[in-house]
Amino acid sequence: MSHRGPVPVEARHAFDTLIDARSPAEFAIDHLPGAINCPVLDDEERRIVGTLYKQQGAFEARRVGGAFVAANLARHLQERFADRPAHWKPLVYCWRGGMRSSSMVTWLRLVGWDAQQLAGGYKSWRRHVMAQIARLSPQLQLRVVCGPTGSAKTRLLEALAARGAQVLDLEALARHRGSVLGAWPGVEQPSQTAFETGLAHALEALDLSLPVYVEAESSRIGRISVPPALLQRLRASPCVEIAASPAARLAFLLRDYANLGDDPERLAQQLHVLRTLHGREVIERWQAWARAGALAPLFGELMALHYDPLYARSQSTHLFQWPGRHTLPAPALAPDDIARLAAQVPALPWAALGAEKSE
Repeated sequence: MSHRGPVPVEARHAFDTLIDARSPAEFAIDHLPGAINCPVLDDEERRIVGTLYKQQGAFEARRVGGAFVAANLARHLQERFADRPAHWKPLVYCWRGGMRSSSMVTWLRLVGWDAQQLAGGYKSWRRHVMAQIARLSPQLQLRVVCGPTGSAKTRLLEALAARGAQVLDLEALARHRGSVLGAWPGVEQPSQTAFETGLAHALEALDLSLPVYVEAESSRIGRISVPPALLQRLRASPCVEIAASPAARLAFLLRDYANLGDDPERLAQQLHVLRTLHGREVIERWQAWARAGALAPLFGELMALHYDPLYARSQSTHLFQWPGRHTLPAPALAPDDIARLAAQVPALPWAALGAEKSE
């Protein structure tokens, strides 16, 4: 059995299992990709120990906390780890590589497993994530897919991925479509840190010598902020605009956003946030359509009065290669039409647009 020192983040792939020894609440906010949560203190126990530390000092906190830790480790040994073979090799981490992970490593080693501790714990992982985003983002050969709301940009990315192209789907990572009505039904957005973990994980898997297709995004996707290094690279990269007619876009939106009609009152409430932009009379008309399930006139006016003017302003302001963009006509946006666009996009003369430009 090996008795090396704490393991750096870069060596984490050499282990059979990543064990997050933090509380369930900490794990829910963010964790290393693929990690399992085996807390040595649950949320309530962690609160009790923290209170004891403040009120009665370190000894009493360790005495009570030690009993909690022993009971939790016993349960993990009897349940989660019961079927692990003798050659099992886990890597354990807590918040900063302290007592929670070291206590688990000690017990796992006493059993006979080659358990190791992640140097610096989750905090070292966070530093790694931010360093990777900062390092890899400027190296990406991004190809930015643009088009007003309803242009099937996300579906185009999916079709490109199905053809084997490299795709960075920021909206999937943020679990949000990026627009005012873009919340995924019944799905919470991840924390900012979990989004960044997912982003770093996605970037590390990319071949930097090949193009990466990405949708044009603003600096925020719902309540998630796109890291500045990636946003700067996206804005400096060559782009293609999907030029679909308003009729084609409306037909697509009625299919793709049909779920918004499932909860008319919630849709009406979501529209209230646009009141300062469009005034009471317009919003009340839109809310009446929402409550009546009249999505066609609602989406038609949202496109004409809200999304399209916003799009026209933002693309020319934020995409530095916008004047030289490629344009692909899209008379319709049914699945077959999107598949045809996915065949056309990689064949465009991207080199003619030149390298990524700086601001």
